[in-house]
Amino acid sequence: MADIIKSVVAKEDDGNVQITFTIPFAVVKKAQDETVKEFAKDIEVPGFRKGNAPLDKVAAKIPQNSLIEHSLSHILPSALAAAIKEHSIKIAVYPKYELISADEGKDWQIRAVTCELPEINLGDYKTKIPGEIRAISIKKEPTREEKEQVVIKTLVENVKFQIPKILIEQEVDSRLSNLLSRVEKLGLALESYLQSIGKNPETLRAEYKTQAKEAIALDLILSRVVETENLKVDEKEVNEALKISQASQTPTANEDPENRKRVLESILKKRKALDFLTNLA
Repeated sequence: MADIIKSVVAKEDDGNVQITFTIPFAVVKKAQDETVKEFAKDIEVPGFRKGNAPLDKVAAKIPQNSLIEHSLSHILPSALAAAIKEHSIKIAVYPKYELISADEGKDWQIRAVTCELPEINLGDYKTKIPGEIRAISIKKEPTREEKEQVVIKTLVENVKFQIPKILIEQEVDSRLSNLLSRVEKLGLALESYLQSIGKNPETLRAEYKTQAKEAIALDLILSRVVETENLKVDEKEVNEALKISQASQTPTANEDPENRKRVLESILKKRKALDFLTNLA
């Protein structure tokens, strides 16, 4: 199926990527038929037992938006995989999809918006960090935490690259969502909370945007250091971190344990990169 779906890729300077899919209506119709069959198991049609109603009567009961959304869920994953392979792109986040056209009997057009990770040139970071740490050592012997802060500041200021807008917006939205959740648990309205700290939605979002840029930049830089220095973590370290994580958090029903393990391994490697850099001084 994916080989008859055409895709066109447009890359922007900031790393954002747009993939426009043209899906033959024959493919759409097949996906719609599959969707109707799935809905038929649960939709009740007067005069028929559940699951035994004619498909045309079931289709009439399905909201158009639901039919489109579920039909595309049959099509887009394989179409995206084929486009990634065909155009040799390495997406950093799962795309957001936009329906361009979905006329009956005509080919559909869908736009996927995602991004690629930027290329990162670390430059002479190994020589800059010791100098910065020695500069603060003139007054007093810096603590481990102070050294780490110098390392982070030096990396973010000296390793420059363009961060895709999508990554920044996702991080900002995540921070705002977490804040809203915390505020609601306190029984407060977000507007009242912001007034109490002298901020408004615009200034808060701008503040989070700055924080997001720095956090993403540091994360990507440390990942590059891990690759450059070929840093590894022991399986034992990962398993210990996994046990601690599982003890402190309640796993969700659909959580993939292997995915959590991969995430923890990535975090541990970045921690090791930060330790590596801090020990340069």
